[in-house]
Amino acid sequence: MDQIVNNVVSWLWSPILVGFIVFCGIYFSFRTKFLQIRHIKEMARLIISGKGSDAGVSSFQALAMSLSVRIGVGNIAGTATGIAYGGPGAVFWMWVITFFGAAAAFVESTLAQIYKEKQDGEYRGGPAYYIEKGLGLKWFAIIFAIATLLAMSVLQPGIQANAIADGMKNAFGIDKTITGLIVVAFVGFTIFGGVKRIARVAELVVPFMALGYLLIALAIIVINFEKIPEVFGLIFRSAFGAEELFGGILGSAVMWGVKRGLYANEAGQGTGAHPAAAAEVSHPAKQGLVQAFSIYLDVFLVVTSTAMMILFTNQYNVINEKTGKFITENLPGVEPGAGYTQAAVDTILPGFGPGFVAIALFLFAYTTIYALYYIAETNLTYLVRGRYRGRAIVVLKLILIGSVFYGSIKSSTTAWAMGDIGLGIMVWLNLIAILLLFKPASIALKDYEEQLKQGKDPEFNSSKYGIKNADFWKDGYHKSKEDREKEIS
Repeated sequence: MDQIVNNVVSWLWSPILVGFIVFCGIYFSFRTKFLQIRHIKEMARLIISGKGSDAGVSSFQALAMSLSVRIGVGNIAGTATGIAYGGPGAVFWMWVITFFGAAAAFVESTLAQIYKEKQDGEYRGGPAYYIEKGLGLKWFAIIFAIATLLAMSVLQPGIQANAIADGMKNAFGIDKTITGLIVVAFVGFTIFGGVKRIARVAELVVPFMALGYLLIALAIIVINFEKIPEVFGLIFRSAFGAEELFGGILGSAVMWGVKRGLYANEAGQGTGAHPAAAAEVSHPAKQGLVQAFSIYLDVFLVVTSTAMMILFTNQYNVINEKTGKFITENLPGVEPGAGYTQAAVDTILPGFGPGFVAIALFLFAYTTIYALYYIAETNLTYLVRGRYRGRAIVVLKLILIGSVFYGSIKSSTTAWAMGDIGLGIMVWLNLIAILLLFKPASIALKDYEEQLKQGKDPEFNSSKYGIKNADFWKDGYHKSKEDREKEIS
């Protein structure tokens, strides 16, 4: 079974996919005139502006929900795994794919806003919605929705739960079964509370967990300040095969950097588009810019902090995938993953590292799991309409909870492989869709920029540009009378 899973991963994550991801990021960057540079100030401003409504969440809540997906196990265990199989140079390629990926994040999130709809009093949207409405390909949309539903409810939660269980066992000796039951209880409480509770939990937990983690990372960086030129030099040399020790794994550095970078930042995968659609904004480009900025926060802060902790303290192994032999072995017996980060913190704060990273993993992975549920529910809502939807959602919650528990007790290798399958399928489907649908996102960006130049708070009207099936925006931006009165009061 493991061999079959590994073969599927190898097929999905071939050099063709890596090249396709890089091409899309570069293409969107040039077509948007590198908005990820030009609009950084506007991105930061939009994060704190805007309010929610009865139907939608605020821009900050939508950001927090998307960061719940982006800031997860990939930031701690995924970064360490990238270094383990790609060497320090993998970190550079994580940065590269993130920079170009910001443009892809803008496109998919803007499209999610353009083609969103209101269901049961809440905004819903994402790739399945914009594929059907924008491309008119319902069969394609159904395939994506099914693939995402499977990935988010069955394949991906196992990685998060497994990392929590491993971290707790390593740090506190807690049996994986007990950890699994505890995580199930937390996740069940959140997801049975609905989208609003998910948004509120994200708004409270995500800033807290990210800040705490970054403070510890900053302390380690300050203590090792004199090593900054040396470590950055190692990263850049290894990224281009100039470091003698890692010169033989240049291909792996690129492959693992792109794969783990994408796993961390989620750009182009379509996951960030789901919470983006739930935001209450006056213009689709607003949420597109917020989501583009979110992957900067994720990778350039959290992922980079993890990498710096590991590389500053020399707490990592590097393995040649082809031969299975160690190129460098600084941590004998430690498997690739969160153990590297735990060891790194422990070198500076003896006795503190394993426990701190275990708790950080719990918070990161817990928030990711409920964000995965939200995405799964959105796609189930797309697939199942009418009176059967309520029952289907209950079944979905039970399946996801079962996946969380199962993931807690299975091997980490299997968990990551299954997660890579789900990620690979979604990336293929979503990138094809947003390439074909770039025009509406481009129209929204130009419209937004024109209104900014005129000193306006941009509002969008899809009828002005003849964008079909963008029903929410066809008469211009609108909230219910009640929501507007609430804001005024």
